[in-house]
Amino acid sequence: MSKIDQYVNAATRDNTRKAYQGAVRHFEVEWGGFLPATAESIARYLADQAHTFSVNTLRQRLAALAQWHVDQGFPDSTKAPIVKKVFKGIQVLHPAQEKRAKPLQLKQLAQVDRWLEEAILKARTLSDQAAERRPLRNRALLLLGLWRGFRGDELTRLRAEHVEVVPGQGTTCYLSHTKTDRQLKGTTFKAPALARLCPVEAYLAWVDAVHISEGAIFRKIDRWGYVSDEGLHIDSLVPLLRSILKEAGVDSPELYSGHSLRRGFATWASANGWDVKTLMDYVGWKDVHSAMRYVETADPFARHRINDMLALESADAKR
Repeated sequence: MSKIDQYVNAATRDNTRKAYQGAVRHFEVEWGGFLPATAESIARYLADQAHTFSVNTLRQRLAALAQWHVDQGFPDSTKAPIVKKVFKGIQVLHPAQEKRAKPLQLKQLAQVDRWLEEAILKARTLSDQAAERRPLRNRALLLLGLWRGFRGDELTRLRAEHVEVVPGQGTTCYLSHTKTDRQLKGTTFKAPALARLCPVEAYLAWVDAVHISEGAIFRKIDRWGYVSDEGLHIDSLVPLLRSILKEAGVDSPELYSGHSLRRGFATWASANGWDVKTLMDYVGWKDVHSAMRYVETADPFARHRINDMLALESADAKR
């Protein structure tokens, strides 16, 4: 691979690159399309796949095909009027409700934390350092992930040399790039030390136990307790999270995903009086609509609000 290719690859996130490669392969190999593609063939592809894939998946497929044409120096046929009209028609005839990860609420977090602390205490009682490592890592992962409102890929990319801890105060985490950092200037995130469910204490307990001073913070651990030099892969995060929740006895662990920690913090902050601007600044959202998608209201059916208003109206009528 040439230096130019290396820099070109670095400009695109790994997950995006893999998804786009898979989308192009599906169009060309599985569906039997030809590249470069005409607008008519892309329109037929959308129509054929409308009953198979969601609108969001089809949108991603279009983005992948558009990128392929641009990269190869061909006109982008995905922008043709016929393609846009077919896609709009699919949106009308096949509306899809967006699926959102279940937020990890403080009650569930405390339940999991108790279970992990018990596992740590048991391992220490048995002087079993290997058995202690996994719950130490998982506790740090969950607490830092929730209280900092990290995305899953941000958690897996954290490096020890980019984390500074002020004992009793908080920790500062630096990431060279994030989803909203379009200028690639790097972003610094701060997480507070807390009286309970403390992310700083959990982080220090983990890195001190396995002597991590540089490289990935959250790493693979094999069945014998050996800690790898490699960080967790983003694809392993959701299965890991669901496994932790299941073993800790949390109901319906399959409803949680890598966004559950971020949604959990946003929901907690909103319920505790944080205004939208403060929440956006803390988490790193640039768009208010993105922020509100993560907030799960404490009264989703407005039952309490309406009942309170009815009670006031009833009291006024009796006067």
